[in-house]
Formats: sequence, structure tokens, C-alpha cells
Amino acid sequence: MILNVDFNNEQDIIEVRVAMRSIVRKAIFNTLAYEGFDKDVEVSVTFTDNEQIKELNSQYRNKNSATDVLSFPMFDNFKDIEIQPEPIPLGDIVISLERAQIQGYHLFHSIYHEVAFLAVHSTLHLLGYDHETSKEDEEEMIRKQKEIMEIIGF
Repeated sequence: MILNVDFNNEQDIIEVRVAMRSIVRKAIFNTLAYEGFDKDVEVSVTFTDNEQIKELNSQYRNKNSATDVLSFPMFDNFKDIEIQPEPIPLGDIVISLERAQIQGYHLFHSIYHEVAFLAVHSTLHLLGYDHETSKEDEEEMIRKQKEIMEIIGF
């Protein structure tokens, strides 16, 4: 699998270093590998702040509040992904670094740990998982997130 990640930084609160981009790429790659996904893919990752993610959350989810991460999958059905020519554009991930820093602080871990978790979480959404559909789906997603985070060393 070849993973191409297009990074965009639309915030100026937290410096986005090579290590930040590297951990996000590692999180996405390992999530895809965990799921047995072996096709070449493209993912767009945008780092933003609370104000901008609040606007996106309001526009696309009708929720007038900031959130930590938003996922915009290109496909509604995982089966549709498998028949696409490669590289497959899986979708877009938008992470509020401002929110990630605060959450990491409250959970007693680094912003890198939190951003890795958000990238894993969002990549699962790009692959069709949705923790808001049922309690069983939520439990499955939580289990997968924990296992993937252990694989990548968190």
C-alpha cells in the first residue's frame, strides 16, 4: 500500500512540525493496515483551530460547537471503495489542534498522542465506521481504536 497524505495547516496556534505530520501518517497507515486495506490511497488532512472547526461542524453536521475532528469520506459504502482505480481518494480529515492540545492536557498525554488518536478515529470513519449508529458500533470502534493505538506505540 502506498499512502499519500496531503497536509494543510490553516491555524497558527500550534506549530506543525515534521513529527506531527509523521505521527498522523503513521496513524492513518496503521489503521488501514489493521483493516486489511492494501490499496494505494490518498487522504487530505487539515489542521485547524476551534473557530474554523466550529464553522465546519455547524455547516456539515448542524452542530453549533467546536469539535476535535471531522471526517469527510469520499464513499458512503466500503464496497464502493474496493472497485475504485488506485490511488483511491478516501476523503478528508480535519483536526482542531487547539482542541487536541486541550484534550491531551486533560487526559494527561501529549498532543502527539491525541492527534494520533484523532487520526485513527477519523480514518475509521473514512472506512465507513460510525460510532453514532448503535451501541455495538460504538463499542467496536472503541475496541479498534485501542488496538490500533497500541500497535503504533501509544
